[in-house]
Amino acid sequence: MKINREEGHVELNDPPDFGYGEKVRSRKTVRNDGTFTGREIGDILVRKGDVGYVTNIGTFLQQFYIYGVEFIEHGYRVGMKGRELESLDAVDEGEASGLLAAAPARQGETSSANPEGEPA
Repeated sequence: MKINREEGHVELNDPPDFGYGEKVRSRKTVRNDGTFTGREIGDILVRKGDVGYVTNIGTFLQQFYIYGVEFIEHGYRVGMKGRELESLDAVDEGEASGLLAAAPARQGETSSANPEGEPA
């Protein structure tokens, strides 16, 4: 069995995509490849859309970051690659800053959407 080196891209040259405690969602269904004890090979560990929190950041093959994600609903942690995850915190922050920018500034206050503090 050949290990896929993904065309030589080394993720470790860049900072991790996710941080400790970050809320993430699985982008795909993940099955046990034999490294998860107590479950049979091929058992589904995580389904697409399951939500968890990054509790650990490790490496694999000196090339990839592996994120230990605690899936609270399931009661266990699964190691996942960055491409298998998407951040929910980034979405929440984006929504929050969009709401902040859309909110009218009070007199004398500034906002990122209206840095001069002038009425809109």
